[in-house]
Amino acid sequence: MDTPEVGHALLPQARENLFYSPEMTIDTEALIQAAIDEAGTDDFGDPRWREGLDVFVDALEREAELNDIGNVMVPGEITGYLRDRLGIMAYRNEHPQIADVDVVPPIVIVGQGRTGTTILHDLLAQDPANRVPLTWEVDRPCPPPETATYATDPRIVEVNETLAMVDMVLPGFRAMHPMGAQLPQECVRMTGSEFRSMIFPTAYRVPSYGHWLLHEADMAPLYDWHRIFVQHLQSQHPTDRWVLKSPAHIWSLEALLAEYPNALLVQTHRDPLRIIASLSSLVAKLRELATDRTTVPEAAAEFAEYIVDGLDRSVIARETGAVDNSRFVDLQFAEFMADPFGTIGAIYDALGLELTNETEGRMRAFLAANPQGAHGVHEYTWAETDLNEAEWRERSRRYQDYFHVPSERLG
Repeated sequence: MDTPEVGHALLPQARENLFYSPEMTIDTEALIQAAIDEAGTDDFGDPRWREGLDVFVDALEREAELNDIGNVMVPGEITGYLRDRLGIMAYRNEHPQIADVDVVPPIVIVGQGRTGTTILHDLLAQDPANRVPLTWEVDRPCPPPETATYATDPRIVEVNETLAMVDMVLPGFRAMHPMGAQLPQECVRMTGSEFRSMIFPTAYRVPSYGHWLLHEADMAPLYDWHRIFVQHLQSQHPTDRWVLKSPAHIWSLEALLAEYPNALLVQTHRDPLRIIASLSSLVAKLRELATDRTTVPEAAAEFAEYIVDGLDRSVIARETGAVDNSRFVDLQFAEFMADPFGTIGAIYDALGLELTNETEGRMRAFLAANPQGAHGVHEYTWAETDLNEAEWRERSRRYQDYFHVPSERLG
C-alpha cells in the first residue's frame, strides 16, 4: 500500500493552515478554490470526482479523529490531488492529441497487498521493455516527464526529500514497505485525484468511505481517470508496454477490463489470514501519522472484511465468466519467494514475452542490491489482530479452494 503525500503538510507554516478549524471541520470549497488559484485553471474534467471527495471529507470529519499532524496534513493532501488533476487536464487541453495515443495493452498486477506484488513490480521494472510509473512522476506529474531527463529530473530529489520525512515521523515504516522516488508506484496514488482510491482508507480511519468505495461507488470514472493519467505520463516519454500494479484492482476487475479489455493480469495468491495479519499491522502503523487512535485489532476488523470480499470477488469473476480467465496468470506467493526468477520466467512464457539473459541479470542485480530486510524486518502475528482464526479460515475457504492456496503457519 502507498503512503500519503506528507511533504507540504509537515512544513511549519502549514500549522497555520486557514482551511482547517479546531472543531475539525473541512471547508471543501476553500480547498477547491485554493487548488484553482495555485493551478491557474478551473477545469477539473469529468465532474464525478466531486462525489468521492464529499464522501471522504464527511468520513474525515465524523470518524478520523485526526491528531495535530493529521489536521495539517489533510488539507494539503486534498489540495495536492486537486492541483494535480487541474494540471493534468490543463496540459491535456493544450495538447489534445494525447487522447489519441492509446495505452497499449498493459500488464496489471492485481494481487492483494502483502502477497509479493511490490517486489514483483520492482523486478519487472528492471526490464527495459517495461515501463512502470515511478513514484516521482506520479507524485509530481506536471509537467509530464520527458525522455531526455527521465533519470535526472529535479523532481526526483524533491520526492526523495519528502519520503525521508516519512522516516522521521513513522520510524520503522520502511521495513514494512520500501519507498523511493525511482521505485515503482501503485495505481492508487494516481486514482487519488479521482477520490475513488484505497489510499484513503489505508491512511485514515474512514470506514464509511471504505464501504462507499467498495460497495456503492461507480468505478467507471476511476478507470476513465486512470487512463487519462497514464496517457499524461506517456505523452513525452512513450512506451510500448506498461506494467501497472495495485491491490485495489482486485475489487473492480470488471471495471478494469472494461477500460482495458486487452490487459494481461497477474494475480498473486497467499494465505488470506497472513495477508490480514500483515496488512493490519501496516495500516495501523501508517495511520499513526494522522491519528493517535489506531490499533492493529481495529485495522484488522476493518480490513479483514475488505480483503476477503475482494478475494471472493476475484473467484466470482472467474466462475461466472464476467472476466476472461485467459487474461490471467496466477502466481503463488510461496513459489515466487522460493524461486523468484523461475517464477518470473514462467510469467514471461505465459504472457508470450522473452526474458533475456540481460534482463534477468538486471533483475538479479536489483534483488542483490535490495535484499529483503535491508531496512529492518516487518514483524507481525495473527494473534495481534484479535480475530478468530477458525472463523476467518472458514470465510477464506472459497478463495483458497478455488485457487489452491495453501494455509501458512500463523503466529
